[in-house]
Formats: sequence, structure tokens, C-alpha cells
Amino acid sequence: MDKQSADAILGAKLCDAVRLAQSGSQPRFVGFLDERQALAAQKTINHISFKNYMLYGGYDGSERVVFGAFPDFIAPDAAKFPISAVTASYRVCDRLTHRDFLGALLANGIQRETLGDILVEEGRCVIFARSEISEYILFQTEKIGRVGVRLAMGAAQPLPSGRNFEDFSAVVASARLDCIVAAAIGTSREKSSEMIRAGLVMLNHEVNTSVSAVVAQDSKLSIRGKGRFVLDRLGPMTKKGRLSIAGRKYI
Repeated sequence: MDKQSADAILGAKLCDAVRLAQSGSQPRFVGFLDERQALAAQKTINHISFKNYMLYGGYDGSERVVFGAFPDFIAPDAAKFPISAVTASYRVCDRLTHRDFLGALLANGIQRETLGDILVEEGRCVIFARSEISEYILFQTEKIGRVGVRLAMGAAQPLPSGRNFEDFSAVVASARLDCIVAAAIGTSREKSSEMIRAGLVMLNHEVNTSVSAVVAQDSKLSIRGKGRFVLDRLGPMTKKGRLSIAGRKYI
């Protein structure tokens, strides 16, 4: 299914959730949504001028979130979201990754839209999921790959930091998108321009085909086949009038 069709289906689900919440007595929920879908959801909801909603993923700052539409007489409340945490414990020497956990869960027949963030650290992983599948995860997951894990409901604080990052820095001609992409993946501006024009680059969760688009500090890039990046710093200028930048790649 292409993104346009997927967005249309998501928009219909969101509007249905709002309608049911407004006409009933209970909040309605959609998702988990990824960052791009969450942005699209906010645009859809703002377009229909609905205010009594909340996006929440189980903890503050989550990447994947559930959309909650609440009746007018109920204030949006994180405690009402159907989200549970499951903690997997394993030996510190077993170097498991986000990809290992996600792959194992999907292989068990769990749908991606029922899974939130998967936060991994040495010896522990916290999985946020829709409450209706949390027990299934708990009782059907004994191994991640070849590694045995022990699962329990809930999550102790502080949570794992989640994804790891690899730092990068560079000096570029300007904050144009083609310059930033080239620096992030270590390629030429010509090659990065080809990728941008081909629709392979997302800037802040939306495809951007303009090589001259200006990239702001704290922007997020997704480059197909190359990964995801966060631009942490723009500047200062060097003595030769070029722009120093720094950022991180999700690993």
C-alpha cells in the first residue's frame, strides 16, 4: 500500500475515533503511530477543529504514540490510554538490539501498529504495547533470536535510553538540504541531490524534493537505505565562511 492510501485510511480511522468519542461516553484510540503518522494525525485533527485529543506513547518523549480522542466532558488523560509496558531481562553479555526485539515480535505474529517504542539497554529491554496484546507478548516470547529472556509486566524507572546514536560532524557550504544530506551520509552533493529529487529523503517526516530547502537545527532526516539522523547543531561559521554542523545517526 502506498503512503497516500495509507494516510487516507489513517485519516478515516481518526475521524471515526473523533465521531465515536463525541457521540459516546468513552475515549477512542488509534495506533500506535510512527512520527510521520503522528504529524499527519495532528494535521487531520486540526483540519476538523477537534481539540480534545492527546498523543501519548506510554512515557514522556516517546517516538511512537497512540492517538486518543476524548468526549468533551473528559479531559485527555495519559492514564486512560490502553498502553502497557513489558520488561525483558537477559544476560548483559547477550548484545541484543532494537532490531532483534522488533524482528522477534513481528515473527510471533504481532502487528507493528500494536507496538510502541522498544527501549534497549544492557541486560534489559522495555517494550511498550497496546494493552490487549501485552499478555500475548508475555506468554509467547521466550527467546529473542537464540537468546533466552525473562519477561514481566511493568517497567522500573529510569527507563532505558532507547536507541543508540553515532555522532557525526562536518563543515558544509550552507544549511541547504543537499549539503546536509551529503554530510550526514558521507557522499557528494551531486549524489545527495539525486537522492532528494528521487524522493528518497524525508525532512521532519515529510518527503522533500527541494535540494535548496533550508534545514533548521533539531531537524530530523530519514534517508532511504541510509538511516535516520538528527541535526543537533548548526554553526558556528568557520573563518573561511563555511558552516560547521553536528548531529547523530540512529544505530
